[in-house]
Amino acid sequence: MAATVQETINLLLESYSMELETVMNYLANSVNLDGVRAEEIKKSLGADVPGEIAHAQQLANRIKQLGGHVPGSKALTIGNQIQPVTDTTDVVGVIKSVIAAEETACAQYKKIIKAVEGEDYVTQDLCIRLLADEEEHLVQFKGFLKEYSK
Repeated sequence: MAATVQETINLLLESYSMELETVMNYLANSVNLDGVRAEEIKKSLGADVPGEIAHAQQLANRIKQLGGHVPGSKALTIGNQIQPVTDTTDVVGVIKSVIAAEETACAQYKKIIKAVEGEDYVTQDLCIRLLADEEEHLVQFKGFLKEYSK
């Protein structure tokens, strides 16, 4: 049974919060990391921030199209992701936190894709496109982990 419109909005709101939290964590890590080994990760995270903001904007637009209300910061649920590392040279810790965030995002988009199957093709298409972006980031950071874990 496909999700109701309100259930779809709730799932999209959850994704919206996740994307905004990702922006904050990626931005923090792209600034806070120190050391020669950190430079590539900092650049990659900094470059990903606009894409994650674009994801949040797309989700917000779809929420509004479905009749939902896009919340402000007070109504968002954040703090569920692994937080930026306190050791600013812990590059592997940052990479692992990015992998965890991307895996969670992929699972969330797959959940929405299944929930709206056969009913809401616009939401499904949006989530398929967002899933593709998240999977691309996931593969990239798993590759970084292989190198940086040596």
